[in-house]
Amino acid sequence: MTVKKAKRGVYLLPNVLTTFGLFAGFFAIILATKGQYADAAIAIFVAMLFDGLDGRVARLTNTQSSFGEQYDSMADMLSFCVAPALLVYFWQFSDLGKIGWLGAFVYTAAGALRLARFNTQIGVEDKRYFQGLPSPAAAALVAGMVWTKQSIGITEYDQYLTLVSWIILVGAGVLMVSNVRYYSFKE
Repeated sequence: MTVKKAKRGVYLLPNVLTTFGLFAGFFAIILATKGQYADAAIAIFVAMLFDGLDGRVARLTNTQSSFGEQYDSMADMLSFCVAPALLVYFWQFSDLGKIGWLGAFVYTAAGALRLARFNTQIGVEDKRYFQGLPSPAAAALVAGMVWTKQSIGITEYDQYLTLVSWIILVGAGVLMVSNVRYYSFKE
């Protein structure tokens, strides 16, 4: 193996990890459409694992690239914006009509805005902080809610579940586009 091939392999590794995360997000959507909500939530958590690894591997191997940053953002859009919104939609909102899809859309649109803002600030922002709740953290909140409820089963509070789920989903969306600063653990 030549040095050039080895370098190319190292360069591809972060993008391969991003692809695995993208697949996990895609698979979460498939599972949600089949009513396998706990498994879909777990798939979103798997996407988070790969999202955490791809950037770290890129920094450790000094293979960061503009392409990698954009590809990671596209994967994040699917895994942490679209997948959680559709998961909650199929889990609790599908019978709500327009209010249901509105809640899912608000979260998705807020995630897209959050990622666009993040992409335009690459290289200029204070790396110690994120502006707005990072999309993986919002997805963790939403997927964690679904997974926890699916694990607990039926409770006396289920009559409030749809309303609470809607408030949490839309609230997470609002936090993503807020100006609140969140500490980054990347450094």
